[in-house]
This record gives sequence, structure tokens and C-alpha cells, in this order.
Amino acid sequence: MAFEEQIDVHSELHDLRTAAIKNFENKGFPTKKEESWKYTSLNAILKNDFTVFPKSETSIEFKDVKKYFIHEIDTYKIVFIDGVFSSNLSSTTHQGLDVCLMSSALNKPKYKMVIDAYFNQIASKDESLTSLNTAFANEGAYINIPKKTVVQKPIEIMYFSTGNEAALLVQPRNLVIVGENSHVQIIERHQSLNENPVLTNSVTEIFAQKRAIVDFYKIQNDHLGANLIDNTYVSQKQESHVSVQTFSFGGNLTRNNLNFYHFGERLTSTLNGITIIGDKQHVDHYTLVHHAAPNCESFQDYKGIFSDNSTGVFNGKVYVEKEAQKTNAFQKSNNILLGEKATINAKPQLEIFADDVKCSHGCTVGQLDETAMFYMQQRGIPKKEAKALLMYAFSNAVIENIKIPELKQRITKIIALKLGVKIGFDL
Repeated sequence: MAFEEQIDVHSELHDLRTAAIKNFENKGFPTKKEESWKYTSLNAILKNDFTVFPKSETSIEFKDVKKYFIHEIDTYKIVFIDGVFSSNLSSTTHQGLDVCLMSSALNKPKYKMVIDAYFNQIASKDESLTSLNTAFANEGAYINIPKKTVVQKPIEIMYFSTGNEAALLVQPRNLVIVGENSHVQIIERHQSLNENPVLTNSVTEIFAQKRAIVDFYKIQNDHLGANLIDNTYVSQKQESHVSVQTFSFGGNLTRNNLNFYHFGERLTSTLNGITIIGDKQHVDHYTLVHHAAPNCESFQDYKGIFSDNSTGVFNGKVYVEKEAQKTNAFQKSNNILLGEKATINAKPQLEIFADDVKCSHGCTVGQLDETAMFYMQQRGIPKKEAKALLMYAFSNAVIENIKIPELKQRITKIIALKLGVKIGFDL
């Protein structure tokens, strides 16, 4: 491939990339004719003439982007600018764990055994946009936590788009391996610095070994020129706990494909999300939890607040194989529509082939409780603040699951800003 002339890659990856690009060429970009993309169209986005390789590298000063980091605490940082690693903004390590570049892992012989064992092992070989990423993947975050390691500070993965190109396509690839009895917290953010169109087609593979704990937070609060397709694949071994919390507030179109696969007993998967959007924004959550072993649990809780002409989609599937007895799976999607033109398309699904399980799903779509509004106004709370407090309370169950206090404060402030009110309690 011409792309491979741009980078230094192991020859072993050539066949993998070739197969991936052939799959993408056969399938093309997904359309609304596909059931899983029924409510989300990429046509308007794809009219842009995207640049794949930026013509020049751009440097950014930390003071100009400090507000996007959780700067109140010390963190490891892996930072990219227009898809290119920024050493001056990053804080990586190889001391006791690897927090570094995907390109280093792909191109250095000492990582070959790990790459062979994990790279592209859980990501879909069939999904067209994942295949596109696999074909062109070179840069992103590589995180490898050895067994019995509690990472003492969170890891931030930051992707900045400068807008120097008229339209930019970036395809980051992240690989996260968390060893037995280890614990890590990771925060991921994609951020444009102006309104020029950008399309990010991201793939993240997460491998949680026995009794590993992984807390992964996705902050999506971008400009209206930004479009994000996030493909995350999670492999869990026995007694592991993996949670992925997704906070979708900004951007033009956001599609979150979140796939959990179980490879052991007595493990727990948690998928939570808060979506607060307006204008003509579009956020689509597509989730899959594949229960393949007994005595496992999964919990999904997605909250959505939609105003103006915005559109929300929740398409969640819980698949329970015959062998997965004693499964406990819970799925919930609650949504508030603040305007007559706002839309939510919800499709919770259960496919159960075991007979001794406890599985439930539910979906609600409604408006704010007028009785509660009246009650609060009668006690001197202005209507705007009463409305905001009700919406904050609606989101609070998900916020409470955030285990990094500084991040919880940040998310609370973003929600207050989105709701257009100063919430009168400690942030």
C-alpha cells in the first residue's frame, strides 16, 4: 500500500492491513440501509475533502490547551496534534509500566510478542470503519500494565485537531493491556481547536486480565465541526471489573460503538453515559455485551437530554449464550426531550439462550416533571434554575460513578454550563 511508504511497519502487519483495506473496499462506509446504522447517516460528513496526512506539523503551547486537561492533578499524558505525537505536551513512562506510543510498539522488535498476542485480536475484522482504521493505524496510545500493579495516577489520552487543514481525517489506534490484579484509570478526549471539519475514526482495544480493574472515561465536548466515530472493544477475563463512562456534550456527529466480550466467570461490565446536546447535534450509542460465561454481570445506564433539533440514538444489545447461566444483565436508557423537534431513537435488545438468568431492559422518553417544577418554584427557585436542577438530578446517578474527584468536578461544571445555569452547591 502507498500508506506503508509513509511509515515504518513490521512486514507481519502487511497482510493484516491488506485484508483490512480489502474489507473496507468491499463494504464501504456504512449507510442507513444497515440495521445498526438505521438512524445515523454519514453522507453530509463525507462530502468534505478530508486530508489524511497533514502537510505540516503544528506545535501547541500547554497554556493554550491547559483547560482541556485534568490539570488539577498529576497524570501521565499521551498527547497528539493532528494525529502526530507531541513530546512537549506528553508525560510518558516505561518505569514499571508502559505508557507510550502505538507506533513504538508496532515498530520495535521488543514489543513484537505483545503486538502479536493482542493487536487486532478483539477488534472486529468485519466492521468496515474498524477495518479502515486497521489498514491505516500507526499512531495512538500504547498502555501495558504488568500484573499486580496499581497505577498511582490517571492516564490522559488527548487528541487535538488544530484546524490548519481545511478538513482532516485522523485514525488513532489505542491498545490497553491490564495485567492480573492490576488497576488503572484512563481519560480519553478528542478536541478540535477551531470549527474546521474533522473526522476522527478511532479504535481502542482493552484487555482486562484476571481480577483487573479498568475505569475508562470518554469526554466528548467538541466544536460543531467535529465528527467522532469511536470503536471500543473490551476483552474481560475472570473476576475483572471494567467500566466505560461516556460523556457526550459536543461535536456535530458522535457515534460510540462499545463492545464487551466475556472470557471468564464472575466478572462485571459497566457501561454508563450522559448525553446533553442541542442545535442539530447527533449522538448515537451502539452497545454490545456478549455474555459467554456463567455468573457474570453487566450494567448499562444511559441518560439523554435533547433540545432544539438534536437527535439521540441508543441501540443496546445484551447477548447471553447458552453456557452463560446465572447471568445478571441490566440495561436502561432514560431520555428527556426539551423541544418538539428533538428526537430520540431507542432500541434496547436482549438475546438470551440460557434459561437461568436475570436480565432486564427498559427505555423511557419524556419531559420534565411539571409537578416538581411547580413545587420548586413555589419555594422561590426561579424556573430556569429549577429546570437545571431537575436535569442535573436526572444525570446524577451516572455522575456518582466517576471515581476521580477532579474529573467529577469537571463533568459537573460542563453539565452546568450546558444547562445554562450556575448550580448553587460545591462543584
